[in-house]
Amino acid sequence: MSTPVLEISNLGKKYKRYSRRWHRLLEWLPGKGSYHRANWVLRGICLAANRGEAVGVIGQNGSGKSTLLKILTGTTAASEGSYSIKGSVSALLELGTGFHPDFTGRENVYLNGQIMGFANEEIASMIKDIEAFAEIGDYIDQPLRTYSSGMVVRLAFAAATAARPDIFLVDEALAVGDIYFQHKCFSRIREFKAQGTTLLFVSHDPVAVKTLCDRAVLLEQGLMVKEGMPDEVLNYYNAVIAKKEAGYRIRQSAGEGTRKSTRSGNGAAKIEAARILSRGKPVYSARVGDQVEVVLTIKALAELVNPTVGIKFKDRLGNDLYGTNTYFLEENTGHLLPGEKLQVTFRLPLNFGAGSYSLSVAIHGGATHLEGNYDWWDQAATIQLIRGEEAVFAGSCYIKEVNVEAGKTGTAGEAVGGKEHAAR
Repeated sequence: MSTPVLEISNLGKKYKRYSRRWHRLLEWLPGKGSYHRANWVLRGICLAANRGEAVGVIGQNGSGKSTLLKILTGTTAASEGSYSIKGSVSALLELGTGFHPDFTGRENVYLNGQIMGFANEEIASMIKDIEAFAEIGDYIDQPLRTYSSGMVVRLAFAAATAARPDIFLVDEALAVGDIYFQHKCFSRIREFKAQGTTLLFVSHDPVAVKTLCDRAVLLEQGLMVKEGMPDEVLNYYNAVIAKKEAGYRIRQSAGEGTRKSTRSGNGAAKIEAARILSRGKPVYSARVGDQVEVVLTIKALAELVNPTVGIKFKDRLGNDLYGTNTYFLEENTGHLLPGEKLQVTFRLPLNFGAGSYSLSVAIHGGATHLEGNYDWWDQAATIQLIRGEEAVFAGSCYIKEVNVEAGKTGTAGEAVGGKEHAAR
């Protein structure tokens, strides 16, 4: 069994709150007692990560995510508990942390490198790679205050990853960069992970967390309330943030294997059954591109007017592949009284690649479940897709008709041969 390179035990952080300004002064005087109230922003955090493991940290603003990373980087001190880090650490926290706005990009690289413990000779040997990765051109010798936020992220990430660390701590800063640079960053993170770097990744991007991370933890009001597979934790988190109405409930039931199925809603309706059918019979496997029916049986527990019923398919990592609902399809579901039942059938081809997929279903008001969630059921059903007669392809999306032409060209650019092929 491998030894964790990062261990956190009962970690907590509190700040003192004073009701009067002069109370702080009174506390400094001997024998005057305590005049503050403890405000815990982080408490009881226990976490361990092994070499090469990626852990996603999610939660709403103010849940303590950034505070956790600041403690691990030594930016702020913990009020209780302890943590152990084995190996070198590199961090990318809030935008521009550790950079001086009046220094040039090059000077900030040296400053950042010295803070990380590198000698000037080592930084000089890495500066060309940093410039090449950041792609900010002549701005490298301009003051940082002349940079756009995206340019700051480019330089900060390039500097933080100039040498592969044993542990890499990343806050939400990558969200500022452009799409092209985000792809470069994630590619480098994957390379580091494959080489043994441990990643602690704070993000609000569910796709990034599901793709990069092996596990995820959910923080809420400074407490770690859930830990598990990324899609399981994110499903629970989505249910939490949708909580807007009194009487809202979140319940979890055992799903297939070690996974759990999350359900949330205010109870105005209940999805009694969610089935995937082919030719009128339930199926648990199908061929790529097969036509299926998703049949939902719903019972109204309150009076509902034209409620929205939706479906969403996800891959085995929990990434959203396709979703639709009766609102988008302009289908009126009618006026339901308490106790009445509604059956909704979606007919569609499963144009995904071979693999396993889960089905999430929902009934709510408006276009999305955030406008009134009656019942949201993640992993209500699963289906396995196997190869059919389609041409071999890569990726998760199956496009039925693909035409291609190939042929030699003459000196004038005229085709002198070739054929057309349509994917089956």
